[in-house]
Amino acid sequence: LMVWLRRCTHYLFIVVVAVNSTLLTINAGDYIFYTDWAWTSYTVFSISQTLMLIVGATYYLTFTGVPGTATYYALIMTVYTWIAKGAWSSLGYPYDFIVTPVWLPSAMLLDLVYWATKKNKHSLILFGGVLVGMSLPLFNMVNLITVADPLETAFKYPRPTLPPYMTPIEPQVGKFYNGPVALGAGAGAVLACTFAALGCKLNTWTYRWMAA
Repeated sequence: LMVWLRRCTHYLFIVVVAVNSTLLTINAGDYIFYTDWAWTSYTVFSISQTLMLIVGATYYLTFTGVPGTATYYALIMTVYTWIAKGAWSSLGYPYDFIVTPVWLPSAMLLDLVYWATKKNKHSLILFGGVLVGMSLPLFNMVNLITVADPLETAFKYPRPTLPPYMTPIEPQVGKFYNGPVALGAGAGAVLACTFAALGCKLNTWTYRWMAA
């Protein structure tokens, strides 16, 4: 009974984390709407996607102990997103925000680290966290460049103009270190390690709770 109960609890956790990850990342393409704050929003949303992907993928990966399940988890998130975006599309919401599977390549890197380090949990947290954190903003930019045309979106989905006191001053971005991909990758690489550790810890907490 305990084995059955523990297993069911794990699967429930996976579903809950996957659904919540999807809900929290599903609007991560909306930086296209924020024309004036596009890069700032892009950086923040890239970090949010990185963290939600890695916490669930690490949890699932360490739960099964099988390299490849992180990619499978990213696939679950992708399919959930397609379904939700499809439903919202029927209400007139733009569908082309996150239709490309931007999470998959980063999750593949996570699987690769787990496999290459012979399932070493600490290496997974450190190396996997850095790789996911640094790669996702890059893949997200590929998604932005290849899929959505900001100008077309702005004309298609007009929003009220901001009052003068709310209109931001255009920042002078000319250096690489001040670019959205670099900022997202830098912050993501640090924070993703923490969330990878949390994903690992979720297993321990679940087992302790079940054993009590």
